[in-house]
Formats: sequence, C-alpha cells, structure tokens
Amino acid sequence: MAVIDAGVAVKTSPDRRQARTAWGLAGPALALMFLILLVPVLVAGVLSFSNYSLGNSGFDWVGVQNYERLFTRSTYEKMFIATFTYVVTVVPISVGLGLGAALLVHSLGRIGDIYKTIYFLPVMATLLAMAIAWEFMLHPTIGMVNRTLEMACGTWFEALPFFATGCADGFPLWLGDKDYAIWVVCFIGIWQGFGFNMVLYLAGLTSVHRELYHAAEMDGAKSAWERLRLVTWPALGPTTVFVVTISCIRAFQVFDTIEAFWPQGGGPNKSAYVMMFAIFEKGIQQNLIGIGSAITMLFLLFVMFLTLIQRWLVERKVHYG
Repeated sequence: MAVIDAGVAVKTSPDRRQARTAWGLAGPALALMFLILLVPVLVAGVLSFSNYSLGNSGFDWVGVQNYERLFTRSTYEKMFIATFTYVVTVVPISVGLGLGAALLVHSLGRIGDIYKTIYFLPVMATLLAMAIAWEFMLHPTIGMVNRTLEMACGTWFEALPFFATGCADGFPLWLGDKDYAIWVVCFIGIWQGFGFNMVLYLAGLTSVHRELYHAAEMDGAKSAWERLRLVTWPALGPTTVFVVTISCIRAFQVFDTIEAFWPQGGGPNKSAYVMMFAIFEKGIQQNLIGIGSAITMLFLLFVMFLTLIQRWLVERKVHYG
C-alpha cells in the first residue's frame, strides 16, 4: 500500500508542477484580459446606476433610474426602433446576398476571382469615406441618384406611383426625410456587409465534400436547386450560424454612417438614432456618463445574448456530416 501511495505521489507531483507552470504562463494574459476587458465592463455597470459626469467632483446614486428612462422616454423608444429596424433589415438581406454571391463565384472557377474582388471592395474601403461619397450621391439636386431617377421622367416608368410623384414634386430628400433616412442607412449597410459574408460562405463551401454531391445525384437529386437544398445548405449550417451571429453584432455596432450623415442628431426626427450613436452622443458629446453607461450595458446584453445563441446552436451540431 505504501508503494502504491508513493507511486501516486511520484506520478501526481509532475502533474502539479505542470499545472503551476501552465497557470504561470497564462497568468499575464489572463491578468491583461481582466484589466482590458472585464474591468471596463464592471466600471460601466457601476456607473450606469449613477448620474456621474466627467469633471464633476462627485455623483449621486440613482438606482435603476437610468434604465427606467431608456424604456419610458420617446427618444430612447426611437433608438430601439431604429436599431432593431436596421438589424432586422440588414442581417437577413446581407446574409442572403452573401450566400448567393458565394455560390455564383464558387461556380465560376478562376474567373470568379474578379467578382470576388469587386464584391469585397466595399469591405476593404473605409466606411466613413464611403459614407461621404454616398452623401454626395444622395444629394437632392446634384446627386447621382436623383439625377438618374429624373431620367425616367417622360418614360413608361412615370406610370408607377413613386416616379409619378417624383417627376411632379421632386424626388425624395433622402437624408433629410425621416421616412427614408433609416432605409438609406440599411441599404449602405447591406452594400458594405454582404461582401464580407460572401468570403465567409466561400470558406464554408470549400469544406463541402464532392462525394456528397455524387451521392445526392445517385439518390435522384439532379437539379441545382435540389443539390443546394439537400447538400449545400445543410453542410453550411455551422457557417450560417457564424455568419448570422457576426452580421448581427456588426449591425448593432453601426455608427460611422450615422455620424457621417448626421453628426449632431441621429437623422431627421431621430429616425436613425441607433444605440452606438446614442452611446456616443450621451457619453461623449453631452458628458452624461451614467445614461451612456446604461445604454452600453444594454448593448453588451444584446451581444452576449447573440453569442449564447450561437454557442447553443453550435453545440446542437447544426451541420450534417
């Protein structure tokens, strides 16, 4: 028995040394992660229950008052509407277009590299610079968009209600009309984001084994639609979960376009007043750190919720293989 105990002691001693060594090597990275990631979140969580402002010698604890304001005031109601309108619009369309572009490029072989570059250009470009370019194109009088629409006047397009109204009274003031502002931002978000999704789907398509298509053909899947429905789409399950999650997080983070178009107001009548712009306005421009921290905590809650959904779906093995 003593020999066995000694053997166990001899065996476990190196394991303990390895564990201490592992913790010693990981310790600096964990400490840095705690200081850079977790401490700011904890500080923001504490400040969200106060009326703190930078430069003040003190502050008062207000409890959940900041959160009550977020759910009771019309300004923040517009914030939630604009944010979720953007997310619900941009995510499914950009994911669908990304999948379609990936299937197209993947089927073209080497010539597909040209389209891959074209579709990915908006992702590589600085969104703030692209927003300024779009601002010029959407100008009501000299912009390319309205000038192009005016060319349809006098043709059969004028029978359509939109063109009939535009030719008679002028086409919309895209960035100055509350009915169009958020949709313009959504369009730019889709244009800028679907190329990124295309690249992710292309990476997923390379992992689909050709044998699966051959087996599907032997089972009667002759058309391209049947191969897509029975083989490609199920095999892209993990990729789709990742793409949707990343697209949702990126959609919640939209800021550059709003700040470039409306640096002082978040759109006409705050129709494009998204959460990230609200954090910037309250926390930076107006120095209301308390309410800005409360919006930040809600933003982190939404992102964490999306991350947990992704992990749950991945653990359920959404792929077929």
